[in-house]
Amino acid sequence: MKTKPHTPQKSDEKGVIRLRPGKEESLLRHHPWVFSGAIATLPADIEEGDTVTVTDSQGNVLGTGHFQIGSISVRILEFGTDTLPEDFYFKRLLSAYTLRRSLGLIRSDNDCFRLVHGEGDFLPGLIVDIYGDTAVMQAHSPGMHFARRVIAEALTRLPEARIRNVYYKSETTLPYKAGLDPENEYLVGSYDGNIATENGLQFNIDWLKGQKTGFFVDQRENRSLLEKFAEGRTVLNMFCYTGGFSVYAMRGGAVSVDSVDSSTKAAALTDANIALNFPGDPRHRTYAEDAFKFLADMPGDKYDLIVLDPPAFAKHRGAIKNGLIGYRKLNAKAFEKIKSGGILFTFSCSQAISRDMFRMAVFTAAARSGRKVRILHQLSQPADHPIDISHPEGEYLKGLVLYVE
Repeated sequence: MKTKPHTPQKSDEKGVIRLRPGKEESLLRHHPWVFSGAIATLPADIEEGDTVTVTDSQGNVLGTGHFQIGSISVRILEFGTDTLPEDFYFKRLLSAYTLRRSLGLIRSDNDCFRLVHGEGDFLPGLIVDIYGDTAVMQAHSPGMHFARRVIAEALTRLPEARIRNVYYKSETTLPYKAGLDPENEYLVGSYDGNIATENGLQFNIDWLKGQKTGFFVDQRENRSLLEKFAEGRTVLNMFCYTGGFSVYAMRGGAVSVDSVDSSTKAAALTDANIALNFPGDPRHRTYAEDAFKFLADMPGDKYDLIVLDPPAFAKHRGAIKNGLIGYRKLNAKAFEKIKSGGILFTFSCSQAISRDMFRMAVFTAAARSGRKVRILHQLSQPADHPIDISHPEGEYLKGLVLYVE
């Protein structure tokens, strides 16, 4: 028998959300999400994106955050207070920038990195990536959408950051039920070039029309690792998008590099990035084809280094089963086709798929292939994509480097 969904009651408490008895435990552990089922009362006049105070059932203040309609009803910005500190966004952004500087990411040969990683930087619902003097901002909550201009202005005040342009790109990231109708636009400055430098390599960043913020900065360290394996190898980069792994493989001394993506636009962007770093180099070829078909049709023993970096196969919990099937099939085909002594870099960026789930999918594919497979490295997202220790859901990127006999 199904239980009736809990419906919060309306109250006259202005700007206050009161929880049901016993539902404050996760907030006391500083997990930043309040789920709709935990709420006892809502203000009668509450609207999407409002800044609210959350209390326990007795009225004790637990924190302040942004309200939105949906399963996650509040994202906490500050615990233990009913007000946000003065200049809240600037202080959080400065803390995030200071961390990146201490990580050694801000250098003459590296000017692209993630500045804000949502909950991992205590700014839930906000993503900011830096490309040279341009910050690309994405809001994933109505509250961050309404604060976008304050955040953009704060970004330009960061000492030493020299951010001149702030591009807001949230048309596809905000909850559609909110009815916000956001527009992608420059909040500060304007377009003045799109070349960014990562570890001494240059990339065209398409933040206007590309996926996410235009580039997958989360694979920076994994690309550097691949470079160390590339010398003398024949490389296949599946789901290449901007060709990041391909460019690093070329610098690492690969004999040849083939890049595959179903998108002709992605293939063209890969070609542009190869030409930017290795003009006229005949070692690289690009194929605009379906990844599974390419793997099925290619001859065996052609490649001894394969990269599998697909888009998320499971974007929500309901898609986990089919997502795992996809990962098994993809890796099984790679195990079947890779040369003996080959290296396989395989990834999942599906947040709904746990590290153990992904490993089991890859292990199952390896077992069915009959190949001897050893783990050389277990990979994750880099330090500029930090995970709040109270919010393990912030871990999304999983990867393995495998040696296949």
